[in-house]
Amino acid sequence: MNRGLVVVRGGGDIASGTIHRLTKCGFRVVVLEIDKPTVIRRTVSFANALFDNEITIENIKAVRADDVNDIKKYLNNNIIPILVDEYGKSIYQLKPDIVIDAILAKKNMGTNMEMAPIVIGLGPGFTAGKDVHAVIETNRGHDLGKVIYSGKPQKNTGIPGNIEGYTHERVIRSSHEGNVSATAKIGDTVNKGDCIGYVNEFPILAPIDGVIRGLIKSGLHVTENFKIGDVDPRGKIDYCFTISDKARAVAGGVLEAILTL
Repeated sequence: MNRGLVVVRGGGDIASGTIHRLTKCGFRVVVLEIDKPTVIRRTVSFANALFDNEITIENIKAVRADDVNDIKKYLNNNIIPILVDEYGKSIYQLKPDIVIDAILAKKNMGTNMEMAPIVIGLGPGFTAGKDVHAVIETNRGHDLGKVIYSGKPQKNTGIPGNIEGYTHERVIRSSHEGNVSATAKIGDTVNKGDCIGYVNEFPILAPIDGVIRGLIKSGLHVTENFKIGDVDPRGKIDYCFTISDKARAVAGGVLEAILTL
């Protein structure tokens, strides 16, 4: 069943929950990304196809597309094409039925209601009825996944989600500017203080005990205090390779908005 063409701007883990659900529901989905996405949860981010040429998440496959002309070929084979297009220029060539801004930049990166009959934004930075037709709440809590048809979502709190009492403590940030070189990998069990890689010659230390759930791609250049990973204190390795509860909740809101609009 072909329910229409959807362009999703962004292929991180939250975006990928939406990409996955819409694909399962019969929509044809194209993903636009920057050339070197700094995604953390790479094992559940379709954006990682830009590094490894392809990725499969919960039985849905995505591949790197060289240009717009490749897109139809992949869609006809039930494969999600990922195209490098930071500014969304290809949207006007593709003429999608739906555009979803899932960049999660906390600000609007140029998305507007002229891009498609239905335009949806995820999280802060959008005003429903002004630059998008609907906004999906991305802040954890009672309203996570709520569809907003008029007005704005909650402001960015700057506080990571609470997992077993840990918020900021579980996040790994670069102590210096430089190139990342990981010695550990996503899914590894670590103890607090373990070295899991380097930014230039400066060690990256595990902040708490747990499982490495996210870790930025080796070779990328980061600034000081840049988020480069996170440790999950629950110790469930399979959580590293499956779509999160938050991503699924947001995806449900997107699907509701599409069907309503």
